[in-house]
Amino acid sequence: MITVVDYKLNNLRSIENTLRRLGHEVKVTSDPAEVRHAQKLILPGVGAFRDAMKNLRDMGLAEAFVDKVKAGTPTLGICLGMHLIFTESEEFGLHKGLNLIPGRVKKLPEGLHVPHMGWNQLHLKRSDRLTREVVPESFVYFVHSFYAQPDSAEVTLATTDYGFDFPAIVHFENIWATQFHPEKSQHVGERLLDNFARL
Repeated sequence: MITVVDYKLNNLRSIENTLRRLGHEVKVTSDPAEVRHAQKLILPGVGAFRDAMKNLRDMGLAEAFVDKVKAGTPTLGICLGMHLIFTESEEFGLHKGLNLIPGRVKKLPEGLHVPHMGWNQLHLKRSDRLTREVVPESFVYFVHSFYAQPDSAEVTLATTDYGFDFPAIVHFENIWATQFHPEKSQHVGERLLDNFARL
């Protein structure tokens, strides 16, 4: 069973539908108790970092999520969900995140069209269970104005190039996270989600 955390700033239906189509059991929940009993966790998201963190805290989900991740539960963050897993974000002021991966979320540099929206290639840096059978330089779908900069380059599993290289996938201990939307990335995204479900 994969538990998708619903903190009311999520794009959940496409993730849920994709996982079900691939044959996996999915539960979408806003209940901290159900998060604490999850076998696997997905933290998706769209919208603003500050609002997302407020919702997670106000709904009692932040503590439950952090405790469960620290207990070793396989976890996948997607887009804003990826950002929330880091220490802090510079989005509209400096805001504290869940601090599960050391690093900061920053705005895409001046001179680039923002938001970054469209298909970009994955430059795989090393092999990993999440990217098993993913062809190097495959295209995936991005929609974002900020990017995550980990304190350690070692956690970067894949990058993409949009005026400069930044992390597209990170992996730290039992946490994986993608800047792009696997649920909108056709067969490549399906492969990633299926790999996660089978970890």
